[in-house]
Amino acid sequence: MERKSPIRITTEQFFHDIAGITFFTMRYFRNLFRSRFEFNEFILQCFRTGYNSLLLVGITALILGLVLTIQIRPIIADLGAEAWLPNMVFISVVTELGPVIFALLFAGKVGSGIGAELSSMRVTDQIDAMEVSATNPFNYLVVTRVTATTIMFPILVFLGDLLAFVGSFIGLKAYSDITFKLFYSRAFGDFFFSDIFPATIKTIFFGFFIGIISSYMGYFSGKGTEGVGRAANAAVVASSLVIFLLDLIAVEITDLIVY
Repeated sequence: MERKSPIRITTEQFFHDIAGITFFTMRYFRNLFRSRFEFNEFILQCFRTGYNSLLLVGITALILGLVLTIQIRPIIADLGAEAWLPNMVFISVVTELGPVIFALLFAGKVGSGIGAELSSMRVTDQIDAMEVSATNPFNYLVVTRVTATTIMFPILVFLGDLLAFVGSFIGLKAYSDITFKLFYSRAFGDFFFSDIFPATIKTIFFGFFIGIISSYMGYFSGKGTEGVGRAANAAVVASSLVIFLLDLIAVEITDLIVY
């Protein structure tokens, strides 16, 4: 199965990719539970997708909390509700802004890397060589990467939320004499498990689909060196669109459950 990679996205190509990703996902779960798990490769992919993305996510999270606090503070202060600022910023980051922004960064860095790597292996016939040598390339290349992104992305989001919390405190501290203890109590005063649980579930789906879409685009990329660039680009674009779609679905489901 070779994926066509035209510059212009056609309706035929769109539905072809939808069907392909669906069967690709089914194949992932079948190999995950029935084939031997490549643990060493999985640990390596966890390092590449998680640890190597920590600096990017950390800096972004710190700036996100800082800028959001500085931007919102004057509006909240005019309303006389500055005490609500820590809780408002933290809930906004944890429930919506953090997962989506970090997912887009993750798709741009990790997703493009997976797409380009697997595509280059397809172009240089390395995947075909693994199949000929009776090695299961799907289990070694795809299952390990998708599992790693599914597990590591929620952890990155959790760490990013903590750094955004620190950035928010720094931003508020620059304009007031608030203590960290008081900031902490205000931030978590009206923060409940129902706020973080849907966001955590959402990050698991984000990580999974970034991994599965990027792997699909690279695994079935077109031949030639041009296919590598197209696979990396398609991985980022498709993953970003799916992130927004999943976020919309998650918001609607959460509203139905809560209200």
